[in-house]
Amino acid sequence: MQRSRRHSRIVFRMALSFLVVVIFSAEPRTFARGLDQAAASFRVYVGTYTSDKSENPSRGIYVMELDPAGGNLSAPRLAAVSIDPSFLAIHPSGRFLYAVNEVNQFQGRTCGGVSGFAIDPAHGRLKPINQQSSRGESPCHLTVDRAGKNVLVANYSSGSVACLPIEPDGRLKPASSAIQHQGSSADPNRQQGPHAHSINIDPGGRFAVAADLGLDKVFIYAFDPDAGTLKPSAPDFTKLPPASGPRHFAFSPSGRFGYVINELADTIVAFAHDPETGSLAPIQSISTLPAGFKGKSFTAHVEVHPSGKFLYGSNRGHDSIAIYSIDQATGKLTLVAIEPTLGKEPRNFAIDPTGAILLAENQNSGSIVVFRIDPETGRLTPTGQKVAVPKPVCVKMIELPRETAR
Repeated sequence: MQRSRRHSRIVFRMALSFLVVVIFSAEPRTFARGLDQAAASFRVYVGTYTSDKSENPSRGIYVMELDPAGGNLSAPRLAAVSIDPSFLAIHPSGRFLYAVNEVNQFQGRTCGGVSGFAIDPAHGRLKPINQQSSRGESPCHLTVDRAGKNVLVANYSSGSVACLPIEPDGRLKPASSAIQHQGSSADPNRQQGPHAHSINIDPGGRFAVAADLGLDKVFIYAFDPDAGTLKPSAPDFTKLPPASGPRHFAFSPSGRFGYVINELADTIVAFAHDPETGSLAPIQSISTLPAGFKGKSFTAHVEVHPSGKFLYGSNRGHDSIAIYSIDQATGKLTLVAIEPTLGKEPRNFAIDPTGAILLAENQNSGSIVVFRIDPETGRLTPTGQKVAVPKPVCVKMIELPRETAR
């Protein structure tokens, strides 16, 4: 009997030890990821307009550091001299940064440019690598695919999109694929021709969507990162109501839903996204402005919170950010609040990867304002911190190396 009890205790201890090992080893990445996010700090890059001849003109791309735990943003410093580097994208390796040069004449040709930079991990400075034609005029948006093999760029003035392969050392190759949009839409001032305003890749990495403000269409392209090709999908676009002016696009983290913000109509349209076909089926349209607003305003940027629970969209003119909750089952939006950005012309904003801080840039005020995000409601509260940057257009973040962050 005594031997039986002793044997039972031994078996119990062995089972308990095994259970403890299983518990603490089953999801080490998730646990570590939580710790990393709690201790993370980020480097912030700001793209600007340099051609604006104001009293305090910009010289290119600026850099600063963000501590999301304390909400502290350091003073900006010049990271690289560049011509109208209005929109930025960071390579998934964290080693390279790419910027559009939003011009119509580049290296003696009628086109814009895309510039590549190597990121100095210690100081954040940007070392020029090379430049390529964007294969269109006034490139205003770009993204890097998840494999880090290509830069996709949207050209506003010419209404075209292109794909530029990336060498292992970060160098850009000439465009391997370029597509010219055709047509017009209802607004006689803004929609006499195509104006591709953004290009994004779905979470599955199989499709690229391009919002064309001039055509009231969101184009859908089958994307092959290995070949660097864009080909019209089936269906090849989603049509929006006349004079909508689709501008920027964001997918939910799950990839089940997508959202386009419409510059001319001041609305956001929600879509159900089919990851197998790439199709986008409209399910809702909602205003970005408060009821009864009669002034002039144009939307700019849209972004989904890392949790997938909230969506944010900026208003230029009303100078605010609209905050929505996302129904996790349907993807539909419910307005939570509309928060002033404490400046003029909030063209772009960024949410840090931990979801704690939103940085709103005010182009015409030359400022970046720090907001804290309520994790339960998504509401924004200004921290009181504001940093001056001349003519800010785009904000992007990258996690700091641990030794640098300390």
